[in-house]
This record gives sequence, structure tokens and C-alpha cells, in this order.
Amino acid sequence: MKALLYILNPAQRLGAALITSLVAFALLEWLFHSGQAYQQNLSLYLVPPSSEAWLGTDPFGRSLMARLGAAIRLSLLLSLFCVLTSALLGMALGVWAAWQGGWVDRCLNLVVNILMALPGLILILLLAALAPGSFIVLYFAISLVLWVEYYRVVRAQTRVAVTSAPMESSRQLGFGRWYLFRRHIWPSIRASVLTLAAFGAANSILALASLGFIYVGLKPPTAELGLMVVELLPYYEEAPWALLQPLTAIFILVLGFNLLAGKIR
Repeated sequence: MKALLYILNPAQRLGAALITSLVAFALLEWLFHSGQAYQQNLSLYLVPPSSEAWLGTDPFGRSLMARLGAAIRLSLLLSLFCVLTSALLGMALGVWAAWQGGWVDRCLNLVVNILMALPGLILILLLAALAPGSFIVLYFAISLVLWVEYYRVVRAQTRVAVTSAPMESSRQLGFGRWYLFRRHIWPSIRASVLTLAAFGAANSILALASLGFIYVGLKPPTAELGLMVVELLPYYEEAPWALLQPLTAIFILVLGFNLLAGKIR
């Protein structure tokens, strides 16, 4: 832990603390209140925060603490899947295109240019409309948009690495491709990949919340931050504290991941 804190700058430490606090909240809520996110009790209509309901209840009498914890877990899970998939795919294809060159590079660049011709959110909306409410489709759509940035950055940096003198020397000595990647390419792209991963996690969370806000993403009664905002928006004058909770969670998640982005020491 001390080593991790040492390699992070102050802004990254703050970002890590914000993300860790929300992860801890979501996990502790799941341990102690598992399954309560969907339990309705109309007699508990918009109960304000109290000792019995720490974050209050929504218009259906559901615990806002339980729903907020479930929504944060869902957002973090989706962002984790999307970042892993898009990073691995974009990094693999970017290294392959730069290393192989020729028709491989041209074909992959054509695919990337086609994807970039459409705004990312529009592409996600088109795919999400094919199967409304599907977590798998949302995961696939967001990953399809995110991998392009990894590809472009990794391809550009790998092209420099493969023509460098140290890598040429290792190649002349007969080292295999895995060694060349681990010794020369990965150190040159590592900082950029980690930075893109932090931004990608924030973008995944924003994309999921945006789709939920316009009722194209996951469907009720799923506990999701964007859906919670839509459900609580009509009651903003009556219960502003309820609407503030999912908005604050989105803000902290996005801020935390953006603060994490950047070079480590």
C-alpha cells in the first residue's frame, strides 16, 4: 500500500480515495442489505434520512441506500468489463497493425475510420435500440466505441518503438516477439494505456447513466444511476436530498477516475 501511494501524485491519491470509498460503500451495503434494493413499501413514501433509513426512501418506499449501492456496483462492474475488453482489444490490434504494417495496417485503419465517422454516443444508441434493457448489448456497444482510442494511441507509439535502436538490437540477437513486446513495446505504451483506462472507466459510467436517463439503457426496476435520476427528478422540490444522491455518486465516480488518469512516478 505504501508503495502504491508513493507512485501516485496527490491528485491521483485523491481520485483513488474517492473510488475506494464508493467501492467500500457498495460492498458493505451488499453485505448488510443484500436484496433490499427492490423491496417496495408504499407506506414509506419519500421518507427523509433517519436512523431507520439512513439515506431515506424513494416514491415506492424502496431503500435509497440499497438502490444506490446496487447502482454503484452495476456502474463499476460495467466500467471494469468495458475497460478490460477495449484495452486488450485496442492494444492487441494497435501493436499488430504497427508491427505487421502492410495490408493489416490498412484494413484496421479503415475499420477505425468507419467507427470514428459516427459519434460514439450515437453508435451506442443504435446498438442499444436493438435490444433495449440488455446489459450485454450495452457492454458490447460501449466497448466497441472505447477500443478505438487505445488502438490509435498504441499504434502510434508502437511504430516508434519497433524502429528504435534498442529493439533492433534485441531483434538481431534473436529474441522472440514476446520478449520484444515485454522489454520494448509495453514500457513505451504502459502509461498511455493506464491513462486511457481511467478515462474509459469514467466514460463508461457516463454512457450508462446517459442511456438510463433517456430510457434507452437498462429498464426499471433495475437500480442504475441514470434511471434513479429519472425516477426522482419529478420529486426534486419535495425531496431534493433524494435526487442529489445519484447525481453525487455519478460526480464522484467520474471525478475519481479522471483524477486517477495521468503518469505515475
